[in-house]
Amino acid sequence: MIDYRIDRHSGVATYVQIVQQTKQALRLGLLAPGDKLPTAREVVEATAVNPNTVLKAYRELEREGLVEARRGLGTFVRRSLGAAPADSPLRTELEDWAGRARAAGLEREDVAALFTAVLETHYPVRTPDPAPPKTSQGDPS
Repeated sequence: MIDYRIDRHSGVATYVQIVQQTKQALRLGLLAPGDKLPTAREVVEATAVNPNTVLKAYRELEREGLVEARRGLGTFVRRSLGAAPADSPLRTELEDWAGRARAAGLEREDVAALFTAVLETHYPVRTPDPAPPKTSQGDPS
């Protein structure tokens, strides 16, 4: 089962944090199709967030086709994301690297910035091609 951790100082909406953490668990293989998410009540008790916030997050996950609510039974995972299992050798290498970064005196924000810069080099964000300029009909130029 997933344990949500809410950072009230992050500036990220609570429901978004729940959605992001669920997606991360799906990517890492910590949640698999058929697994049951904690009930809204369980999340509220563990995190002290409003029940409507949990329900909003679960609705968003359902809208994205990742989970499905089954009346009277709970909310269940429909599909997984990605292919980076939690026990991947790459995770071990990344853990080692993070340990070296910490030993070198880098702060969390420094590590995040460095990792993000490298990530963007290897996985650039693609933007849609701009629309061609409009030409007015009857313009002699």
